[in-house]
Amino acid sequence: MGQVTITVRPNGPLRVEDPNGLVDLVDAEGKKFDLTGKPAFSLCRCGASANKPFCDGTHKVACAAPVPPTTIKTEG
Repeated sequence: MGQVTITVRPNGPLRVEDPNGLVDLVDAEGKKFDLTGKPAFSLCRCGASANKPFCDGTHKVACAAPVPPTTIKTEG
């Protein structure tokens, strides 16, 4: 079984690789986003995407300053 991998891209999105469809992405109200057929997707970190929470590449032109690093804490 493949595992879920989240890669923090420098000055870019969070790249989520989920080959087995294990991830549920939900909005503030708990509604699931349809990830059918998406073994990988990118999440916006800069806030400029027109397709939030997904990255649409807008950060390349809209964000002149580097996106601050994201720290992900894991248990263990």
